[in-house]
Amino acid sequence: MYGDEATIRRILTELGDTWAVVGLSSNRGRAAYRVAEVLQRFGKRVVPVHPKAEAVHGERGYASLADIPFEVDVVDVFVNSDLAGQVADEAVARGAKAVWFQLGVLDPAAYERTRDAGLEMVMDRCPAIEIPALT
Repeated sequence: MYGDEATIRRILTELGDTWAVVGLSSNRGRAAYRVAEVLQRFGKRVVPVHPKAEAVHGERGYASLADIPFEVDVVDVFVNSDLAGQVADEAVARGAKAVWFQLGVLDPAAYERTRDAGLEMVMDRCPAIEIPALT
């Protein structure tokens, strides 16, 4: 298990409300779009990160984490597992407080690197499933 209940609670309630969602586009059929809606309903600022840099849910999009000109608290990762480790490394480099790999996104080595760097991390879970249970 990559992320116990205490870690999930800490990320969702204590570490900050600015979430960069990597892989979020304006495609309403994608899970990232729906999860971002739920996060917004629970008071999170959702920042889209996608090569197209589209605005989504009223927030300006950025092509990469490095392009975001303000602090990011949590990096929520909706990319294939083979790309997720690089995103986690970028989250560490930019000073995020936590990384969240969505359901089905698995990279145990990235999990260890991220935790070793001092960040909180959850893997193979969905914040849109977890956050309603906390309120």
